[in-house]
Amino acid sequence: MHKVVFLVLFFTLSSFCMFSQEKLTWDDLADVKFYNVYSAAYDDIFLKPRFGPIIKSYQGTRIRIKGYFLDFSIKEDEFYLISKNPRSSCFFCGGAGPESVVEVVFKQKPKFKMDQVVEITGVLELNVDDVDHCNYILKEAKGKLIQ
Repeated sequence: MHKVVFLVLFFTLSSFCMFSQEKLTWDDLADVKFYNVYSAAYDDIFLKPRFGPIIKSYQGTRIRIKGYFLDFSIKEDEFYLISKNPRSSCFFCGGAGPESVVEVVFKQKPKFKMDQVVEITGVLELNVDDVDHCNYILKEAKGKLIQ
């Protein structure tokens, strides 16, 4: 009887852990250092990340993060971000660092508006080398409006 109870409890807890996601904060994403690297393709200097051990442990993990929704899409070229700061002070438009934005690849196109506070869930990818994308990317993402 104890074995049956143990097995039921084990499989219940295992399935819960498999489908849950970790909630990260912007402080968690700050576990990164940047250094300058030259890109011959763009003839320019870019910031290359060196991720710390804490954030590396989330690579490939389903995570959640809350922030400001930013839409920089142009025609059919969709480009969405979630940011620690609103658009006026985000990484691209203000003085924040690259660790303060996450590129988001949604399963379905969202109906959010610029600067709405949202919570996004997706699989975290750490991007070291592709300068055409952000250092943090959430794939297979879904979101919900917070305010």
